[in-house]
Parts: sequence; structure tokens; C-alpha cells
Amino acid sequence: MQRFLFGLAIAALLLGLAWPWLGKLPIGRLPGDIVVERENFRFYLPLTSMLLASLLISVILWLFRR
Repeated sequence: MQRFLFGLAIAALLLGLAWPWLGKLPIGRLPGDIVVERENFRFYLPLTSMLLASLLISVILWLFRR
């Protein structure tokens, strides 16, 4: 458990340091992400982004369990 938490902390640190560059990627603005904008209302459903994130997390977990 201690190694897992240490690895999670290192991953969070690296993600935080890389955030300025990661913000420039088109994640969250992909085709298939649903955006409805009306006056005084905005609905955003990142469908494609969620599917990509799920796939990436599944592959990473599969590699760690292997």
C-alpha cells in the first residue's frame, strides 16, 4: 500500500508539472463531445473524451496487472 501511495504521489506531481503543456492538447474538445449553449445556460458532456480516458486507464491497469 505504501508503494502504491508513493507512486500515486509521484504521478500527481508529474501531472501537475506537465499541466501547462497538457492544457494545450485538444482533450475535452474532441468530435463527439456534446456542447449545448443557450442564453444563461451551458451543458457540456465530454462523451468522446470520457471514452478515451476510460480506454487509457483500462490499458494502464491491464499493463500493471500483467
